[in-house]
Parts: sequence; C-alpha cells; structure tokens
Amino acid sequence: MRPSLVCALTTVQEPTSCVQGLARALQERGGKLLVIGDRKGPARFDLAGADFYPLDRQLALPYELARLLPVGHYARKNLAYLLAIAGGADRIYETDDDNQPQPWWEPRERQTAVRVAPSQQWVNVYRLFTAELIWPRGFPLDRVAEAPRFDPQSPLSQVNAPIQQGLADGAPDVDAIWRLVLEREVNFERRASVWLPPGTWCPFNSQNTWWWPDAFPLMYLPAYCTFRMTDIWRSFVAQRCLWELGFGLVFHAADVVQQRNAHDLMRDFKDEIPGYENNGAIVDLLADLRLGAGAPSVPDNLIRCYEALISAGFLPEQELRLVRTWVDHLADLRRR
Repeated sequence: MRPSLVCALTTVQEPTSCVQGLARALQERGGKLLVIGDRKGPARFDLAGADFYPLDRQLALPYELARLLPVGHYARKNLAYLLAIAGGADRIYETDDDNQPQPWWEPRERQTAVRVAPSQQWVNVYRLFTAELIWPRGFPLDRVAEAPRFDPQSPLSQVNAPIQQGLADGAPDVDAIWRLVLEREVNFERRASVWLPPGTWCPFNSQNTWWWPDAFPLMYLPAYCTFRMTDIWRSFVAQRCLWELGFGLVFHAADVVQQRNAHDLMRDFKDEIPGYENNGAIVDLLADLRLGAGAPSVPDNLIRCYEALISAGFLPEQELRLVRTWVDHLADLRRR
C-alpha cells in the first residue's frame, strides 16, 4: 500500500536526533520519510523508515529538474515534493532536520477548527500565540511593532485549508535581526489555530508545513534567490494563488521544538537583505496580478506570478525555465 502521508526533508548531516524522532513518529502513523541530500553531506543515511536520495541518485531520476536545480541550494527539496507526488501522497508534510516533533504532534487534517484573524493587509501571526515581541522571518520590519487586532476568545469555525503552517517552540523561525538583538528561547502558548482570510498576508516557512493536492503545485521553491528567502518568497506566491481557489492560510500552535543548527547570523542577515528591501513590494505586485480562478488555473497562475517577479527584477530569467519544468513534470504525473 502506498503511504498517504509523506514527509519531505533535505539535509547535509547524518541523521540528527530530531530526524530520528521524526522518523519514529512517521512510522507509528504509517508515513514515509523522503530525504534529499546534496554535494556536501553524507553519502549514506542509515535510518529506518527513511528513503535517502544523495546527489548521484537525484541525477538519475527521470526529472529534468534534477539536473537544472543548482547544487548546494535548499531548492533541491523540490525533488522530494515530486517524488512524494509521484508516489501517490495525498498530503505532504515538510520540515527541517533540526525540528523535533513534540509528544502531541499528529498528522493534520485538511478540515480544521480555527479562529478567524482580522482582515487586514498584514498579520503578525506569532503575536497571536504570544505576548512577546517576535515576528516571522519575512515579515516587514516597518510593521513588527503593530499588534494584531484579534479576539482570542472569538468562536471557532471549520475551514477547508490545503496549506497549514505549524509554529515551532524553542528557536522559532525568525529573521537574523531578531536573533542578533533579541535572541532567547521562546515557547508559544497552545492556543486555537488561526485562519488568515484571502487578502491577508503573513510569511510562512518550510519547517513545519502541511500541503494537500490542490496546493501541491504551489510547493515550488525558487532556486535563484538566497537560501533565507526561497521559502519566504514561495509563501507569498502560494498565498496569492491560494486566494484564487477561495482558500485562506491556517497557522497552528507549536507542535515541534527546533534545536537549531549552527548559523552564521551575519551571513543570514546578508542573505535576508533582499527580503528586508523587497518583501512589501513583492506582495503589492502579486496582489495586483489578474489570475484565473479555480484549480485548473493553479499551474498557469504559478507561472504568471514568477513571470511578474522576473519582469520586476526580483528574480533572474533563469528561474522561469525551472518553474516551467516543474509545471511540466506535474502535468506528466497527472497523466499517469
């Protein structure tokens, strides 16, 4: 029987304690772990329940994208998504090798109970789960002091959400400025999940994220931007396309703890500068695009978004070949 739950992971390390815990949690729930390696990192990945793809195995795949994606870039994770889709996954969970599932971690369901966030241009979702001054990586710096207008006791509603982001305790996903100035351990309150209605932005990352089939095309990670921006800019494109399906984005309270890998914070800061400078302009550009409604329009909408980002100079022309190749691969898989 094909596993309906597949977890996509990329790493340049031997199995960490976090990944070992993740593999156990997946096995107990009938899930499969797909691990993408790179030039740097182990040639083997000895972990029960993990299907490891080192670089040579990736290059032997029947996907042109495997040869087009740059080596040494997080965007090689796109291959894990393709493999999961080709294997018949009906939901994909993605995370990183420094996230440990908490004891209460469970696979998410597409129908979920939420409180509705205020309908405004930007919502700092982290502030809906803590009183601390903290913001997600990719959130506009000129808005971090704004507290969302939100009633945490508002009634729960059921929503259908094909993209859902969980928070992380310990070392949440924040930008380098927060770490350089405010670094400390943060544990979020276990409050009800929150739904952001169409038209409301908040960046989401690739560290504790659930995807369902009509959103699978939106998983594409751009390869010609920095490591610190690839999942953030992906999140803006995904949110914009999600609205044309009539869906919003869900955020859940933390159910993983991040035991963060070592980082050079000044290098992270440098890699985030394109975001600090351009994230607001990117979402304004995407918001103004005219896109098609409904599931059949998703692949074309994805291409239109990247064409607009390239035309505006946020990404180079080379990105478009990768996006089109990604869309072609998905079309081939649908025809099988």
